[in-house]
Amino acid sequence: MLGRPGCHLCDEARAVIARVADELGVAWEEQSVVGDRALLEQYGEQIPVTFVDGRQHDYWRVDEARLRAALQA
Repeated sequence: MLGRPGCHLCDEARAVIARVADELGVAWEEQSVVGDRALLEQYGEQIPVTFVDGRQHDYWRVDEARLRAALQA
C-alpha cells in the first residue's frame, strides 16, 4: 500500500488490508509517498493506493471482498 502520514483513508485501508492479509496468511507492506517525488507525482492524488502482485489494484478505498478475491486468485 502507498500512503502518507495523517491520511484518514490510509488508516481505513490499512485496517482492511491487515485484516484480509492476516486471514489469508499473506504478507503486505506499506510505503509512504513522502520524500519520494516520483511516487508523489504519480500517485499523490490517489492515496491510498493498493497493489496486488506489483499491479495497481485500488485507490482511495479498499473493497474488502475485491481485495480478498484478488489475493486468492
